[in-house]
Amino acid sequence: MADEVPETAYYYPNPMWGNGDWVKNLILFFDGIALLVPNYMRDRPFWFDPAIVAGLEQHGLLTILKPETFIDHSTTEALATAMTDILVSGALDGLAAEPTRFHELSYSRLGAVADEGLASMIRDELISRGLAKQSEDNVSIPMHPLVRSLILVLLGQLLRPVGKAKGLDLQPVTDTPQIHEALKELLSLPTEPSAAHVVSLDMQTVGVDLGPIPIDEVLDFRAQNRPHYRAYARNVRKFVREIGQLPLDDQQEELHARQAELADAAAQLRTLAQKAWRRPLAFGLGLAGAAWQVKQGDVLGGLLALGAAAAAAELTSPVEVGAFSYLFNARLRFE
Repeated sequence: MADEVPETAYYYPNPMWGNGDWVKNLILFFDGIALLVPNYMRDRPFWFDPAIVAGLEQHGLLTILKPETFIDHSTTEALATAMTDILVSGALDGLAAEPTRFHELSYSRLGAVADEGLASMIRDELISRGLAKQSEDNVSIPMHPLVRSLILVLLGQLLRPVGKAKGLDLQPVTDTPQIHEALKELLSLPTEPSAAHVVSLDMQTVGVDLGPIPIDEVLDFRAQNRPHYRAYARNVRKFVREIGQLPLDDQQEELHARQAELADAAAQLRTLAQKAWRRPLAFGLGLAGAAWQVKQGDVLGGLLALGAAAAAAELTSPVEVGAFSYLFNARLRFE
């Protein structure tokens, strides 16, 4: 039997995680971690968290993706199509009137290397609507923080087909609750038929504070207990996919039943970790997403299912698609 494609945690929205202590827990659930790091930030992971990065690299558990080469023409086209659809819908019209500090997004993450024309089109349209400004450093674009989040949320989903083609099953993972909410808002836009299917799984406490534990010890524990953590991550994804396809009237009842099952599984993981290290509880994992059947006119669903060309294609049969993102704990201690 052919080897399974590695389930790799694609950390976003930033090029680097905020706290290596959380990453020690995260690696228990996945086959590796991937970062999307622009060329002008290529050294950031190595000086920001050298011990964790070195440990992951030594065991083949860290993949650095370069947007200059990883984001291809198809992804850029899909991003441009999705952003155009959202802008035309008027969903972002009110943002320009709100005074806010803009945040930079690397031009390469707009797909500028793969297709500068499409990336420029996105940039210029955002500038014309007061949602972005001209570059001040020739490598990044200042833009409204919510628009920046939206683009990075879209990339987290649209890069998955590219990952599959390159032997990576990218699983979007974030420690930023605002990004988690941005995904739910994207899936609930009135332009998308998936609005009624958005499911959010509350964060379950599943791990302990691994801050003082050397990365090598964490990886030894991982080798012994990997099946339990892998099964939990897969069951969380399965939970959202199956609940999302149910009629709305049946979702709430099934939601309670399945959450109870996951709570039991989370308790087993807590027991494993506390028995090994006797540390306080400090790590949680949740997920939000949707699963639905693509319908004619469903731009996002078409992009996720069939690629950029599907936005205008005739869909001759129903196609199931999904979008999701894990959220892991961004606090040092659960109350």
